[in-house]
Order: sequence, then C-alpha cells, then structure tokens
Amino acid sequence: MVTVISIVLIITALFMIVTVLLQSSDDDGIGALSGRSSDSYFSKAKSKTFEAKLALGTKIAAALFVVLSILLLIVK
Repeated sequence: MVTVISIVLIITALFMIVTVLLQSSDDDGIGALSGRSSDSYFSKAKSKTFEAKLALGTKIAAALFVVLSILLLIVK
C-alpha cells in the first residue's frame, strides 16, 4: 500500500512540476502595484484557454499531492 501511494505521489509531483513549467509568466510584475495593468478582451476570457487548463491541472495536482502526502503519513 505504501509503495502504491509513493508511486502515485511521485507521478503527481512530476505532473505538477511540468504544468508549472509550461505556464507562461505574468508580465504585469511590479507594474500591477502602480495600477498599470494590461486588461484586454483576451485576458478577461481566459477560462477556455490552454493557460486556464494548465492552471486547473496545477491546482488539482497540488491538492492531490497534499492529500496523498497526508495519507502516506497516516499509513506509515
């Protein structure tokens, strides 16, 4: 049981690393503090883009990683 959880945990961690590395960085940076943000139609309709799917995949992988880590701690 511990071996299976460990393998799934490693796969989840690798998936999370890949999804984070594939995401593009926000170019707002420190400019967001001064109020100079670049909002456009395309930035407001991001729910169906590849970036949104990567962000969702990262969130799911992170939640699964936390749950599996706690489960592994309890099982051991």
